[in-house]
Amino acid sequence: MRKTMFGWALLGVLLAGSAAAEEFPKVSRLPPLPQPLDPMLQEMFDKRRAMGGAVINLQLTTGHAPKFSRASAAMAFTIRFDAVTPRRLLELVILRTAEIVGSDYEINQHRPLMKLCGYSDAQIAAVPSWRGSSLFDDTQRVLLGYVEQVAHGGDVDDATFAALSQHFSPQEIVEITMTVGRYYSTGLFTKALRIEVEQDGRLTVAGKC
Repeated sequence: MRKTMFGWALLGVLLAGSAAAEEFPKVSRLPPLPQPLDPMLQEMFDKRRAMGGAVINLQLTTGHAPKFSRASAAMAFTIRFDAVTPRRLLELVILRTAEIVGSDYEINQHRPLMKLCGYSDAQIAAVPSWRGSSLFDDTQRVLLGYVEQVAHGGDVDDATFAALSQHFSPQEIVEITMTVGRYYSTGLFTKALRIEVEQDGRLTVAGKC
């Protein structure tokens, strides 16, 4: 009797472990998230799903440090939902920053958000070579010129900053600059830990543009 009960208990543990591994697989250089999930992470994941997003591989990696993951998510949500700068322009900032840092992961996540914000396939394809493209307006070109200099070392020349100041308020300039910094660092994070690009269509919380 005791052996039977022990066998069923062991089977339950193995099945639970198998289910957890299936839900949260290895997606980077780090091991899968330990189970059961930290309550802070569980709350974050539940919130993402309630907002219409999926738990993506970035969260499955940052989740190893729950407090850092929560702080990182708060910044991402602030950029996406609480900025004065138009979301459409911030998505352009994010995509170009991801391209400069070479983060295939962030590029994959934010191309769909560019489309959500009304950019055409031709515009998205032209972002890396925007200087020679006629698909961007003056404001977008000024913005991209600033992003280029910030993301390539941060030494922004006076002419570029003066042009930016003609199109954006001080608050918007802070938001834009912090967005570059945030996604540059996230891009480095995705590369250093080799976070796998989602192949199953999972996307972050999109919201409205």
